Amino acid sequence: MNFKEQLTPYPVLEKVAGAAKELGVEAYIIGGFVRDLILKRNSKDIDIVSIGSGIELAEMVASRLGPDVFVSVFKNFGTAQIRQGELEIEFVGARKESYRSESRKPAVEDGTLADDQNRRDFTINAMGISLNAGTFGELVDPFEGMSDLRKKIIRTPLDPEITFSDDPLRMMRAIRFASQLNFDIEPDTFDAIVKMKERISIVSMERISDELNKIILSKTPSYGFKLLYHAGLLAIIFPELVELQGVEHIEGKGHKDNFYHTLQVLDNVCQVSDDLWLRWAAILHDIAKPATKKFDKRHGWSFHNHEEVGARMVPVIFRRMKLPLNEKMRFVKKLVRLHLRPIVLSKDEITDSAMRRLLVEAGEDIEALMNLCRADITSKNPEKVRRFISNFDLVEQKLKDLEERDKLRNFQPVITGEMIMEAFGLKPAKEVGVIKEAVREAILEGIVPNEYEPAFAFMIAEGEKMGLTRV
Repeated sequence: MNFKEQLTPYPVLEKVAGAAKELGVEAYIIGGFVRDLILKRNSKDIDIVSIGSGIELAEMVASRLGPDVFVSVFKNFGTAQIRQGELEIEFVGARKESYRSESRKPAVEDGTLADDQNRRDFTINAMGISLNAGTFGELVDPFEGMSDLRKKIIRTPLDPEITFSDDPLRMMRAIRFASQLNFDIEPDTFDAIVKMKERISIVSMERISDELNKIILSKTPSYGFKLLYHAGLLAIIFPELVELQGVEHIEGKGHKDNFYHTLQVLDNVCQVSDDLWLRWAAILHDIAKPATKKFDKRHGWSFHNHEEVGARMVPVIFRRMKLPLNEKMRFVKKLVRLHLRPIVLSKDEITDSAMRRLLVEAGEDIEALMNLCRADITSKNPEKVRRFISNFDLVEQKLKDLEERDKLRNFQPVITGEMIMEAFGLKPAKEVGVIKEAVREAILEGIVPNEYEPAFAFMIAEGEKMGLTRV
C-alpha cells in the first residue's frame, strides 16, 4: 500500500527524503502521524526514524529549509526537533530498548527499523511510511496495524504483559486511545492490563494525570473511565471516584449509583463544552457523597453538605494528582461548592436576593455553573427532567435580567472600608467591618442600589445606629 499522494500536502517530507539520500541513510515516518493519516485525523506531530543519526538528519533537513529554521537538539536522548509552520517534526535514530523491573526508563542502543517498530506501544502506532528513493510512500506494517485500524482494535505488537511491564504508562495510553478513537481493547491486551495494573505505581503522577486529562478531553470520556474502572487502574490512581460506585439499600430504600451518575454528568457537559476544567468540575461535583452519606428511617438517604465537603476535597485531590493549584483549581472548587444552588433556586420561588447572591458568588463563571447544573439532571423520569429544564430556563432568564439591571458580576460594593473610616474618623476596627457587611447585605437584598449616594446614606445611618458620629 502506498501513501505517496497523501503525503503531498507535507512538502517538508520531500526535504527529509532528499537529506536522507544525501546522507546515505534510510528514513521513515513512524507512529501517530501514520495512524492519523490513515484515519484522516489532523496531526501536527511527525516522528521521523533514521537508520543512522537522527540529529544529523535533522540538521541536514534544516539547512535545506533555510537559514531561519532552528534545530533543537537533545543529545541525552539522541533526538532533534524542528518546526515548520504548524508542524513539529522530531528525528531519532532507530533504537532497541531493554528495561529493568523497577523503572520505566529503558536502556537504549542503536537498532534497525524492525527493532524500532518492536518497541512501539500498539500495532496502530507501529506502522511506518518509507521516505526512501524507490519506495517513497510505501507502508511498512509488520504487526498488521492497518488491519487493527479497520477492526477498531487496540493491541500490542508483542506480548502485552511484557509491553506493560516494560512501560506501565502504556496501560493508560491503551485506554486513552480506546477512548479517543472509540476503539475496543483486544481481550488479551486488556487482560494484561488487569494483571499488570499494580505496575502503574512506578509511573509519576504527572504522566498519569496527563493521560487522564486526554481521556477526559475525548468525545465520550465515560468510556475511558469505565475501562479504567474495570481494569482496576482507577482504584489505584483515583480512589475517591471509585468510592462513588455502588448502591446501598436499607429498609427497601436505595440511592442512585453516584459513580455512573457522575460519568453521565461528565458526558452531558462534554456535549456543550470542551473546557477541561469544567469537565473536572463534573467529575468532582459529587465526590464527597460517600463521606456525607446518611440514612434516616423517615426520609431515606441524604448527602447533606456534600457540596461544601467536596469543595474542600478539590485542592487535596489536585495536589495529589499534580494538577494545577492556580485559578484552574479555584474554578473547579467554586463550581463544586455552588453546584446545588441553581437547582435549589429552580425548585423554590425565585427571589431577587437569592439570585443576586448567586450572581455575586459565581461571577464570571455563572455560564459554566449553569452548564454543569443542566448536565446534572440525569433522571430517567422524562417528566421530572422536563420540569427541571423548564425551571432552569426561568432561573437563567431571571439571572440575565438581574445582571443587565444591577451589573453584579465581579461585584464590589461602592462603599469601601476607607470611606467608612474617613466618614466616622475611625482607625481599622471591628465597627468598620460590621458597617461594610451591612452595606453589602443591603445591596444584595435590594434595599439600596449599588450607587454611591444611596449607599453612602445607608452607611451613615448604620453608623449612627452603632453610636458613631460623622466627622
